[in-house]
Amino acid sequence: MTEAVAGCAAVLRGAAEQDWGAVKAGRLEWDCRATAFHIAEDLIAYAANLAGRAQDAYVPFEITLDEGADNAALVHVIESTGALLAAAVRTAPPGVRAFHPYPFRSADREGFAAMGVAEVLLHTHDVAEGLGVAYAPSEELAEAVLGLLFPHVQPGPAPWPTLLWATGRGELPGRTPVTEWRWSNNLVLPAERLTLTGVRPAAARDLRLGGDGGFTWIEGGPYEGTREAAGFLVKAYEAGVHRPEFGVFTLVRHEDGRAIGGIGFHGVPDEERRVEIGYDLVEGARGQGYATEAVRTLTRWALARDDVDTVIATVESANLPSQHVLGRAGFTRATVEEERTAHEEHGADSGLQLYYRRA
Repeated sequence: MTEAVAGCAAVLRGAAEQDWGAVKAGRLEWDCRATAFHIAEDLIAYAANLAGRAQDAYVPFEITLDEGADNAALVHVIESTGALLAAAVRTAPPGVRAFHPYPFRSADREGFAAMGVAEVLLHTHDVAEGLGVAYAPSEELAEAVLGLLFPHVQPGPAPWPTLLWATGRGELPGRTPVTEWRWSNNLVLPAERLTLTGVRPAAARDLRLGGDGGFTWIEGGPYEGTREAAGFLVKAYEAGVHRPEFGVFTLVRHEDGRAIGGIGFHGVPDEERRVEIGYDLVEGARGQGYATEAVRTLTRWALARDDVDTVIATVESANLPSQHVLGRAGFTRATVEEERTAHEEHGADSGLQLYYRRA
């Protein structure tokens, strides 16, 4: 946040003598002064929502500029509101979420930081384009925004041109111009003793490479199944087919904020509106009902969607604990005929037992 705001201030302060109200900001309908003020509005709104733990709507207030405030003063307002958001992010505990409408009605501290940086980068670009001055942020900042807020967008040859393309501000060779867009904060699903926390591509990459993905794990975690699932998520992201709502979730225990396992989907729903789930727990968290709680929560969420009619899971015949988990979560063992069809038509492993739960 600090780097993004400093870059914005340097560019805008260098053009402070121009008439910002006389020209439009890039491709926007707003003029450059209104766009610059919008940066400050967003930064203070995000800071207020995160610091105030807003849950259902934005904190109901607005900021105004003093009459006669010039462009240099407006840059100072951007710097000040950016500092407030940076402080709110820095002091927010891990896992705290506050209201933001897109797309799952909440964001964590990383999400608010990324949204603030995105507002600064993109609208500084708009203003700079309108005023005819050069601006290009670091590729590291653009890459961070893409990974945190655009997990559904395939990485391009360079992060900054990709971010401009993804937000309708530029073109990329071989890709259709973007006319409508939304960013995507990660999905979290609360359960009784757990939170299912959606794993972002950067966290998945770290997990795949042996890291902790930004989570504090109990001893022995993360388990190998979680790392393998994270690797599949990274491949889907790099191929441009990742849908974050059908990705991987880390199971975070409420009592101590520690991660105890993973759960997620093997892909998006197929043409028969079926989606498959998989899960694992660190050994120290097994036998306490956590897996059952997580499976129930994820299955309930999936079956409430319009594009899912059936949730399936496959289990090794010798894995009795996992079979018991599925039974307690409301799954039914498939018939011999249903398993045969799954093996022949859907490529399921013939050595696995099939369980399902329907809407």
